[in-house]
Amino acid sequence: MREILREIGMIARALDSISNIEFKEHDLTKGQYLYLVRICEHPGIIQEKLAEMIKVDRTTAARAIKKLEMNDFIEKKDDEHNKKINKLFPTEKGKHVFPYIKRENEHSNRVALAGLSESEAETIFILLQRVRKNIEKDWEFVKKGNKRTY
Repeated sequence: MREILREIGMIARALDSISNIEFKEHDLTKGQYLYLVRICEHPGIIQEKLAEMIKVDRTTAARAIKKLEMNDFIEKKDDEHNKKINKLFPTEKGKHVFPYIKRENEHSNRVALAGLSESEAETIFILLQRVRKNIEKDWEFVKKGNKRTY
């Protein structure tokens, strides 16, 4: 069997490393751009849903959100119906950086898919979605404190 997950991991780490270096000039570090993008795309999202989207635990998400808030990229606002819930919104600074992050993402997509036909790119997308859905089942299982059987 081919080492597909190694390839996916190398791609993800390389792109993450590039982004961390390039976004440093905007005071975004260690994957914070992932959170900012999702908050810009889903203003008013709650922390738990954001963590689920990015596939991280709540503690990791809380740390990143706190740093983004301290650096004035996002702000928390109380939910009008439930004061225990904080909704996350981009600030003007966050909204200003968002298009730059999107341009980087579009560029990385073009580079990654260079030389592939539209059909090949669509096939990769569909297959990777299926792989992600398979993994999500284990992620949910383990996240609840269960152990996988190998």
